[in-house]
Amino acid sequence: MAVKNRLHRSELAVPGSNPRMLEKAPDAGADIVFLDLEDAVAPDDKALARKNIIAALDTYDWSKCAVSIRINGLDTHYAYRDLVDIVEACGDKLDTILIPKVGCAADVLFVATMLSQIEAYKGFKPINIHVLIETAMGMANVEEIARTCPERMEAMVFGVADYAASVRARTTNIGGANPDYGMLTDPDETGARAYHWGDQWHFGISRMVAACRAYGLRPIDGPFGDFSDPEGFRAAARRAAALGCEGKWAIHPSQVALCNEIFTPTEQEVTRAYRILEAMEQAAKEGKGAVSLDGRLIDAASIRMAENVVRQMNQIESRRNG
Repeated sequence: MAVKNRLHRSELAVPGSNPRMLEKAPDAGADIVFLDLEDAVAPDDKALARKNIIAALDTYDWSKCAVSIRINGLDTHYAYRDLVDIVEACGDKLDTILIPKVGCAADVLFVATMLSQIEAYKGFKPINIHVLIETAMGMANVEEIARTCPERMEAMVFGVADYAASVRARTTNIGGANPDYGMLTDPDETGARAYHWGDQWHFGISRMVAACRAYGLRPIDGPFGDFSDPEGFRAAARRAAALGCEGKWAIHPSQVALCNEIFTPTEQEVTRAYRILEAMEQAAKEGKGAVSLDGRLIDAASIRMAENVVRQMNQIESRRNG
């Protein structure tokens, strides 16, 4: 079965066409590094990027992070060669394959079939899959995609830039806010009206999160384009975390630490989670189904949320100590 507890707080994008960035990637501090063959690589550089990635996987120590490759879209003639060349050469060093622009279950099944054949031929262990939901078709079929190939499917990523293009949304910054997406309040007693910005990506992320949680996958938020704006990144990441995402892309190394910070439970959250579990354990001994803690009711749902926090923190501590 697919790995269900891998940390995805930070997913660092590294162009396969840039050997210097490939060299630095294993030590960038990201939970996952995905070596990119798609958007970050020009058409004339695709073949060289594959060779660069194979060399990097064979040369550097990747034990500090999980490793993925983003293949080219299945609507191109590059995708099959991405899989054959890299997986045959280095499939034993890969944790996942990231499939872009997934529109239906058949896209996942195609890659899964290719992987099964290569793995059988080379004697490799199964490689997991995570997918980008970044088209109108992908969002329309997100539940179908989420339940496809459970033995490999691990995570979904909301690809905001291509999604915006697919639905013809107007955007001013990849993954950021749009001042046109807002509402006016009614006039107050002086006739003044306030304008409140909204989050135009709320629906897309929320729907993907629900599909992921329904079928045991991890939801990951995609890129924030302005890497010179850490506060804007923080706001976008906190929004994604509040909606249930477990991590976010970093398109620049400076964003990795921000991802890890925001998607790691705070000390206060961890302390409260343990207090909830202790309070509910005591309530169970007393035959109570619910109990009050700090003036607030906690019940079975509170236990599940607290257990999620503790489980994630244990994963993070295990990685730190590993």
